[in-house]
Amino acid sequence: MDNNNGGLSPTERQRKTAAEITRKKVLEAYEKQGHYESTTDSAAPNRPKDHINKEDWQKYHSAWQNYYQKYYGDYYRNAARNYIANEKLKAKRRTEEEEPAPIDPATELRQQIQSSNKPRRASKFWKKHHRRLIPIFAGVAVVLVFLFLQYNRLIFAPIAAYISPGNGAGATITALDSSTNINVVPDPKLIIPKLNVDVPVHFGISNDTETVNNAMNNGVAQFIIPGATAYPGQIGNLIITGHSAGDVYSNNQYKFIFSGLERLNVGDTIYINYESKRYTYSVVGSEIVEPDDLEALTKETNKPMLTLVTCTPLGTSRYRLLVHAEQINPPVDTATETANTTASTAHSESLPSNEDTFFEGIWNFLTGKQ
Repeated sequence: MDNNNGGLSPTERQRKTAAEITRKKVLEAYEKQGHYESTTDSAAPNRPKDHINKEDWQKYHSAWQNYYQKYYGDYYRNAARNYIANEKLKAKRRTEEEEPAPIDPATELRQQIQSSNKPRRASKFWKKHHRRLIPIFAGVAVVLVFLFLQYNRLIFAPIAAYISPGNGAGATITALDSSTNINVVPDPKLIIPKLNVDVPVHFGISNDTETVNNAMNNGVAQFIIPGATAYPGQIGNLIITGHSAGDVYSNNQYKFIFSGLERLNVGDTIYINYESKRYTYSVVGSEIVEPDDLEALTKETNKPMLTLVTCTPLGTSRYRLLVHAEQINPPVDTATETANTTASTAHSESLPSNEDTFFEGIWNFLTGKQ
């Protein structure tokens, strides 16, 4: 529909114009021969007269027939073709919805080529940007190496506390009979069955840092300070110190030997072999103190006491864990007074600590502390 032209489309207007032209030509032809008469009847103007002969009527009829064949015949043929085309298109769409169309070989080949180009694009991206990415990767690697060197003991010390602190064969140490006096080999040892610890003890050494550290690198060490100079079987406090953590790459096999001390509870048994004799101790308590709190080790006592010292929390040297035990065998009434010791009891500022971390070692080396 065309509102600007009487509501008719261009095709309708063309058909109407052609019909008017043909009609006028037919009427003109018959008017020239006087075959039509005028009428005032608006419903049927210009009707043919009754005396129109057969030949003239044939021409009139043929003119109108040619018009309809030319215009309306084409119209209906086009309509039929459009209808058939639409039905075919609908049938094709229904078929495509029911069954996916097969992939065209050319399309499939194109997809394969595009897929094979993806690694090349990634490789191209890497070649283009690798100079920018390399410093980033290098920085991340440096940070990871730094963290590992400085803090690896925070991971491995808790693990070692429940596996084999002494790096031994892992055989379970059973509790011994504490009711009888037993003669043993002369090698001094500390035995803690609950922790599977069986380690050499270095008695009577100087309490300077280098000497104590060397002893702890080969077992555990007696730490002698004024007010705590007792040996096994003597009244007073016997102090034994050992490491609880160290770097995983360190060759010190005893770096985790005391990592499990925090698992000891009241009543647990500890044994010490000293001068071919076994001494049995029972845990009576524990506490955490500052590294320079030496007074916690020099409390007066009238019994043979044992205090195990190590660093805590595991993997650090921030505090010191003290595990106190008292001798139960041989009986306390057989204990002797603390004898004068020939070992150095020079004043020490703090309790022994774990091995230095990697960067602490470098710093101490640069500052001349070792």
